[in-house]
Order: sequence, then structure tokens, then C-alpha cells
Amino acid sequence: MLFALTGRVALVTGASGALGRHFCRVLHQAGARVALAARRPEAVAALAAELGEGAIAVALDVTQEASIAAALAAVQARLGPPAILVNNAGIAATRPFLEHTAADWDQVMAVDLRGAFLVAQATARAMVAAGQGGAIVNVASILGARVIPGVAGYAAAKAGLIQLTRQMAVELARHRIRVNALAPGYIATDINADFFASEPGQAMVKRIPQRRLGQAQDLTGPLLLLASDAGAHMTGSVLTVDGGHSINSL
Repeated sequence: MLFALTGRVALVTGASGALGRHFCRVLHQAGARVALAARRPEAVAALAAELGEGAIAVALDVTQEASIAAALAAVQARLGPPAILVNNAGIAATRPFLEHTAADWDQVMAVDLRGAFLVAQATARAMVAAGQGGAIVNVASILGARVIPGVAGYAAAKAGLIQLTRQMAVELARHRIRVNALAPGYIATDINADFFASEPGQAMVKRIPQRRLGQAQDLTGPLLLLASDAGAHMTGSVLTVDGGHSINSL
């Protein structure tokens, strides 16, 4: 019962991606009414239908304030005021630093940091207006604390998101809104399957102390901890789920 989310309304951004879809399933199975948000709602309509009652698909472009306002209005009209936000939308531009363009930088920052800020702020305002408190989970990355070649914008954005999490936690605590970051390591998805099957990918896996990639289900418990009353005294925390990768100096 400590991890139950019965009756709470959750908004998940980036719901069309592999992790976003998993987060939506987890929250719905825990009893939440879930808004699956994506730039193209048709991309998540089938999942919303599969989840059934209490699950809706909404259009949301995290880079556009008008789109965020419209999505929150739809969520409140159809499900009720949000009590949980999973700020999951994110992109990456992969190229060496000397080839990383200003356009690459701007695009990643617009989604991964500015977009996360805009959605969190609008949702927090709705939570304050409802007077019920809430939980915000910003999906960061271990690359917010360590680096690998080729992802300058992404690493900088995730580092910024972690610091934004702490700032929000301090300011929103008086409104009974908890703000924490979930920082996954390398999680197996269809998109990265070919890379991790390659020689460089296998070498990277060998540097993980547990000697395996994370699976989406490895994030289930951590997500529920941060979203539910089980984490009632946690705010401003960064919960790392990476098989020990970020503490390994090799």
C-alpha cells in the first residue's frame, strides 16, 4: 500500500519512447490515472487504449508554452488536477565536441532542460492551485554527473536538470511538492540494441560492475519510490540506477 497511487493523476512526457511507455504502465498499474503526453498523440493512442480506463493520450510539445498549457487543461478536464509529473521527454545529438553545432546545442537544450523547466513550472502551478501537493520526477541521467565523448549538449542539459531539481525542491517544499531526479545508466532499448551488440558496446557493458545493461523494469521500483508516499521524506534527491557504472573508475 505504501507504493499505491490510487486515484492520483499522473502526467508523463515523452510517453512514446521506450522508457516513457514503461513509466506509463507502471503508474497505471499502481492505480494512477495517467496522461500519456507526446508531440504526436497518435503515437501513444494504442497504449492508452490498451491501459484502458483512466489512461488518455494528449498532445504536448515541451518546447511550446501554449502546447503545455493546452495539455494541462486537457488533463485537468478529463482526469483531474495532476499530482504526479514524470518529466521524461528528452533527445540527444551525438557527435564529437568539435563538430557539435549551435543548432545541436539549442535543440537538445530546448527539450531536455528548457522543456523540462517549462513543464515542471506549469504543472507545479497547477498542483499549488489544487492545494494537494504532489511529486515531480525529473528523468536525468548518469551523464549529468559523468561524461563520455560525443554528447556535450546532452550531458550539460542533464547536469542542469539535476541542479534544477534541487532548486525546485527547495522552493516547492512549502507547497508539499516533492521534486527528485531519476538518473538511469545505460538501459537496453530497441534503439540502442545494435550498438550494445557491437564490440564497442560490449566493451562498455564490461565497465559496468554488474556486467549487464539495465532493463526498463529496473526503474520500476525507483520510479514508484519517488512518485508515491514511500518517498514522502525525499526531495532534492538524485536516485541513480546504473548497476554501479557511475562509481566505477575503470
